[in-house]
Amino acid sequence: MSTASFTEVTNADTSTVHVALLRGINVGGRAKVPMATLRGLLTAMGGTAVRTHLQSGNAVFSHREEDTRRLGAELEQRIADELGLTITCLVRTGQDLRRVVTANPFPMEGVDGSRFLVVFLSGPAPLDKLATLDPAAYAPDEFRPGEREIYAHFPDSIRNSKLAARFTDRWLGMTATARNWNTVTRLLAMCEE
Repeated sequence: MSTASFTEVTNADTSTVHVALLRGINVGGRAKVPMATLRGLLTAMGGTAVRTHLQSGNAVFSHREEDTRRLGAELEQRIADELGLTITCLVRTGQDLRRVVTANPFPMEGVDGSRFLVVFLSGPAPLDKLATLDPAAYAPDEFRPGEREIYAHFPDSIRNSKLAARFTDRWLGMTATARNWNTVTRLLAMCEE
């Protein structure tokens, strides 16, 4: 991954690059949001250069609005109005995604990116709750808090991980949606194209 500086302003209209992270869509047959529909909704709300990644609710777009919470709330409302679904949407700027990648506290040499997650949070990482987790009880899985994210490595797979079960909205007390490292770095590359 290039460490070139990230340019937040990408065109003459001073739009900011954003990443939309929708939680829990196209999983298990419920809450289906076609990516073409997601692109259409983002375009209808004023997004430009809208692109999606995979089929799991990842989009990169530019917008004049800088308030990521406002953009997330508007996208949630448009999904509800258009599809009748209640879908939580976290929006981060491309610059913030660059911070997340750069601040990763884990050495990534030899790490399978599909078994390393970034849990994006709607607020600051709840350090008090995370401090109650005994690392030895979850080994070999491990985690480190970030600013508004949690970095977690599941070397034996996330499927049966007891640690992964902790990183839910209910336990954390806030909205959380996870993306594996491969997806995070691909979204950053899309932001910087």
